[in-house]
Amino acid sequence: MAAVTISPQERKKILTVLFISLLLDLISFTFILPLFPKLLEFYRSLEAAGGSSNSALNRVLAYLNTYKNSFARPISDHYDIVLLGGALGSLFSFLQAIASPIIGKLSDRHGRRTALLWSMVGNILSVALWVAAVDFRTFLASRVVGGLSEGNVQLAMAIATDVSDEKSRGSTMAMVGVCFSVAFTLGPALGAALSNVTTVSANPFATAAGFSLFLLVAETLFLYLYLPETLPMSSQSPQNGSAPAKLKAGKAVSPGARTNSLLTLYFTHFVFLLIFSGMEFSLPFMTYDLFAYGSSQSGRLLGFVGLTASILQGSFTRRSPPLRVVQTGVVSCAASFFLLARVQTQGMLYAAAALLAVTSATVVTGLTSLASFEAGVKERGGKLGNHRSWGQAGRALGPLIFCTLYWWAGREVAYSIGGMGMLGVSALVFGSLRSPPGTERKAPKENKEAKEL
Repeated sequence: MAAVTISPQERKKILTVLFISLLLDLISFTFILPLFPKLLEFYRSLEAAGGSSNSALNRVLAYLNTYKNSFARPISDHYDIVLLGGALGSLFSFLQAIASPIIGKLSDRHGRRTALLWSMVGNILSVALWVAAVDFRTFLASRVVGGLSEGNVQLAMAIATDVSDEKSRGSTMAMVGVCFSVAFTLGPALGAALSNVTTVSANPFATAAGFSLFLLVAETLFLYLYLPETLPMSSQSPQNGSAPAKLKAGKAVSPGARTNSLLTLYFTHFVFLLIFSGMEFSLPFMTYDLFAYGSSQSGRLLGFVGLTASILQGSFTRRSPPLRVVQTGVVSCAASFFLLARVQTQGMLYAAAALLAVTSATVVTGLTSLASFEAGVKERGGKLGNHRSWGQAGRALGPLIFCTLYWWAGREVAYSIGGMGMLGVSALVFGSLRSPPGTERKAPKENKEAKEL
């Protein structure tokens, strides 16, 4: 299919709309993260007061206690809520692994804008259920709906790919990473502040949920009014707020022109997030054990990681070739694992956190950028959806596997094995992946354009 080159002004306009909408979406999404402990304690106390021993929450807690009691080392009841939060996180990731390829294929068939707007409808329904969640069953339903409908990130990456060429692909994908870093720095703090404002006694978290719902509704209206269709389909006619249907920045890629195997990229994404997400989830356990960290100290640590990652996303990740970005991130991750296995002081902990910030700012963004080069314009949504699906499958399994290892074998063994696993990922990245043509160096003009965006 012939490509239609878009102007830098039009590309900048689309990316601005995408950046604002994705930032709103991710801030809304991260509201709930610091609230999980209090949320789940609230529902547990509510059901205990109701005298129901066969409720959905009590059944889930019984399964988790059976799992917890299987360990040779005793696990404090302090972690019951943490384990429950991890189980819900794994459920969300598992549902994302199922839904992502479907959402991607629908965007290839019906358009990115259409798929994104329908995804927003699901997100709104999910948060509306949270607003109304006066029992755990309703809250669980909100997480299920959210897991099945959340397609904003993968569709944003597909749109970013539609409007970028080979030279600007890495910097464009890094923009999505910047949104993640900024949102994960601001969103949890804002959500925690709003949770202290009670407007509905039956649901003390309704204020935070209501503001999250407001952000999603505002984002949906903004996308409807200002986001053009970027899928280059000649049969697609312009819609309300749409740009011409043949909008395109790069060339279609035929299967024979691929630089890297998509299966290799999928597998790398899966194994990396399998190991990395397990370490992420176990970190609060470790800081509590070693330094008796509470929520405020953990929040400062995560804020440090988020701020550092956002700075790196806006500098190193945007200006470097995608393969170099991935290589830097996996090596940094391996080093952080080995350091965490031996950490004794808070200074060592923050040094490991700095290495984790490098990883957070680089690997997923770089792998997604590499995957985007290997898909033609008519299959891009589906291929990027498959890529995200493999990663979410890793996120679903990682916490369960790594925490099992942590409690059976101890911190030193668990993190050392994680480090060895990440060295294996590094060997795969350095030995099997190649830089797509045109990504090795950026022209000065392109660098100037990237800075403007």
